[in-house]
Amino acid sequence: MIRGIDVSSHQSTSFSTDGLSFVFIKATEGRSYVNPKMTAQVKRARDGGCVVGFYHFLWPGNIAAQAAYFVSKAPEKAGDLLAVDWEWTGERTAASNGEKDRFIREVKRLRPSHRVLLYTNRDFWLNRDVTSYAGDGLWIADYVSAGKPRIQADWTIHQYTSSPLDKNVADFEDEDELRDWATP
Repeated sequence: MIRGIDVSSHQSTSFSTDGLSFVFIKATEGRSYVNPKMTAQVKRARDGGCVVGFYHFLWPGNIAAQAAYFVSKAPEKAGDLLAVDWEWTGERTAASNGEKDRFIREVKRLRPSHRVLLYTNRDFWLNRDVTSYAGDGLWIADYVSAGKPRIQADWTIHQYTSSPLDKNVADFEDEDELRDWATP
């Protein structure tokens, strides 16, 4: 397994990339928010030689508009990964399973040369998801031992802690295997 982190505007732009193979960066949320630190965080990750991914925090409604907004703001570079973050919003609402599926399909349609993943937590995966559709890969949050999420499904990335920041492992032999996979 290889190691990575994910960051948003809540984290610094000077995170360490030592020992990391990938960094996911929050790009957008809904149809109006753009991470103000995204450009600096992308530079930091790229300068550190990491595979870069971008994620969109999904709100219910206006799915096609959210997908278009996300791809208009996330940089478009070959080998970058894209993901949708499906969980409770700050208002305790959540996109439906169907909306999550439509968002992934729309992003895949808009960016056909990029891998698109689903990020969600164990509770959503087990109790809200009814289709098991995760696009090109499941990125599961379950705060247990790295690489041992408590689900039966195949997973691509496992977020295993949020302290001191979101740490992840990916089910790849090495960074080269991830880079090959990231460029379909």
